[in-house]
Amino acid sequence: MRRILLAIIVLAFTLTGCSTNPVTGEKNFVLPNLDESWERDVGQQMYAPMRQSQGGDYLLDPALTEYVQSVGNRLAAQSSRDLPYEFHILNDSIPNAWALPGGKIVVNRGLLTELESEAELAAVLGHEIIHADAAHGARQQSKGLLTQVGMMAAMIYGSSKAESTQGQQIAMILPQLGAQLITTKYGRDAERESDLYGMRYMSAAGYDPQGAVELQETFVELSKDRRSDWLSGLFASHPPSTERVANNRKTAKNLPQGGEYGRDIYMRKTAYLRSKTPAYKAHDEARKALAEDKLEEARTLASKAIEIEPREALFRALSGDIYAANDQFGRAERAYSDALERDDGFFYHYLRRGQARYERKNFVAARTDLEHSLELLPTAQANYLLGNLDKRVGNMESAIEHYQAASQSNSPTGKDAQRELVMLDMPNNPGKYIQTQAFLAQNGDVGAAVRNNSPVAVGAIILKVEYIDDTGRLRTYSRSIGGTLQPGQQTTVSTDVSGIPDTNQLARRVRLTVISAKPVQQET
Repeated sequence: MRRILLAIIVLAFTLTGCSTNPVTGEKNFVLPNLDESWERDVGQQMYAPMRQSQGGDYLLDPALTEYVQSVGNRLAAQSSRDLPYEFHILNDSIPNAWALPGGKIVVNRGLLTELESEAELAAVLGHEIIHADAAHGARQQSKGLLTQVGMMAAMIYGSSKAESTQGQQIAMILPQLGAQLITTKYGRDAERESDLYGMRYMSAAGYDPQGAVELQETFVELSKDRRSDWLSGLFASHPPSTERVANNRKTAKNLPQGGEYGRDIYMRKTAYLRSKTPAYKAHDEARKALAEDKLEEARTLASKAIEIEPREALFRALSGDIYAANDQFGRAERAYSDALERDDGFFYHYLRRGQARYERKNFVAARTDLEHSLELLPTAQANYLLGNLDKRVGNMESAIEHYQAASQSNSPTGKDAQRELVMLDMPNNPGKYIQTQAFLAQNGDVGAAVRNNSPVAVGAIILKVEYIDDTGRLRTYSRSIGGTLQPGQQTTVSTDVSGIPDTNQLARRVRLTVISAKPVQQET
């Protein structure tokens, strides 16, 4: 154990490295393998699925997307590194923005309607650009990896002494790293660094850095109201404070005064989105009503949203969800098809239509939709249903692969997939799920404790009993366990073996093996 602990400590020091922060010029701790190549690869691989998981891209106002991209590119031109910057608007009402390593940045639709000038937008995007430019994601991961190494070392040392996108519970199977990178609460140093240099980038790009001051002042006021949408959005990873406001004021005084504020142009560019705010508000309220099983209220609000903005695919999918909640799967399917006509690049619409088609036993069409949804974003639901479809046609190898993928999710669907895996595997490997232990009863007879460690009820359990009798002869026979064992349940039976004097003899002379067990399908 000491050698293992020493090896881990040596590994930690071997991995330790410093790199020059391209923004500040200071030395920062970054593991050697988390270099710019890592940043670019992570950003490229995770940008599309993370956008899918956060509501998909906002499509209804391409001019607004081009505007945001132009502001972002203007700021990115001040970057210290030549990163492949990208900027997208997510179709999500939560006021939020985030950056992946490698310059992959998003701003939510819900944040754009809260801002009041191009300078404020520049402050948001400049802040996120610094997170990418200064390699904050790599720095955060480096600290996290060494923390894990330290925890592992402590653990070894100690042991040596003794389905929701759009309101639905969708179990997304995403790389843990991707989720960490967009929900990370950066340290105070990283936030100060992003505020300071983001304002410098703003000023160099011709914007009035006072926009960053007013933005933080607004954030502080909003945080006092403790609005749930803000608390679950930008404030979760970028908490505002009076200290940040004071720092921004100080920074602004040391930068050239004036610059572009862009209140009028920002209001013009966001005018269409702002005009549709009541539709998205109705949509979000309908989602809440649907979650509370208030179907009529949800239907009324969904109709209102569609009336205000008939082009929005999310509203059509909402109608489909309301129909599905009432087991009207034919209508639900048509509503999801309407959503796909308006946006065929969002996983949710394929997933939900695939689920509706599955319920209608249109299995061929369901498979097509579910597979298409997986191409856009892996989910436990799609994998689970595809596993069911494969099992139905006898393609057990593919079914197991889908169930294994679904079981990665700690969700009801993930647990269902785990049960299906057990149902398929137990007949071939019963001892993997049924635990047995021989014991000596007070009268000297040998008993068997049998425990069901699987997540399903099990019956038809057969033990093979092997024991060496007093003459040294090996005797073998089978012993059936009557009844059904529920998950976690234990029972004891006699093995019909006697004459074993002590536990040492028991261990040497008696062996129990589960040779058969069958999952029991139960009504739910």
